[in-house]
Amino acid sequence: MKTVSMSGSLRADVGKKDAKMNRANGKVPCVIYGGKEELHFTIESKVLDTIIFTPYTFLIDLDIDGKKFTATLQDVQYHPVTNSTLHADFLQVTAGKPIIVSLPIRVEGNSPGVLRGGKLVKKFRKLRVKGLAEHMPEEIAISISTMEIEDTIKMSDIKIPNIEILEVMSNLVISVASTRAVEPAATPGAK
Repeated sequence: MKTVSMSGSLRADVGKKDAKMNRANGKVPCVIYGGKEELHFTIESKVLDTIIFTPYTFLIDLDIDGKKFTATLQDVQYHPVTNSTLHADFLQVTAGKPIIVSLPIRVEGNSPGVLRGGKLVKKFRKLRVKGLAEHMPEEIAISISTMEIEDTIKMSDIKIPNIEILEVMSNLVISVASTRAVEPAATPGAK
């Protein structure tokens, strides 16, 4: 997984008025849990948005007033009208303890079925997985270079070493659908 560093400031008061004042000053109220203690802190909104509005999942090295933590972003709350970030939850990563994250899917190769006019249908952008942080890949690469029209890839077809996929194994991930513009497959020996 990719790693980024961020710094935050501890919150003196925890409440609605304090949170509203922090948001007005361009900071997002946050909490980190999963370790020995739960800490409430703030991070600059512009800095936090750089990891929120990206398809990747990160391990985050947090520096909160001199205390160092390794964490993952667990949950984000947004304003219903302005879509600005209201609050973020971080989960502290502990060595030897598995974490649950959503990893992006990257499609590799060119499908012969798509080249003949089929349509590539991608049902998922990310997959929820569980495993140790040191085993987590940056993304899940799926090759479509052998997919013909009507071929599919299901969750059960995806194998990642030391990682457990937490999705329904019968779900379709990628398929090549037939369209009206499909060229017929060449038959062997035909001229």
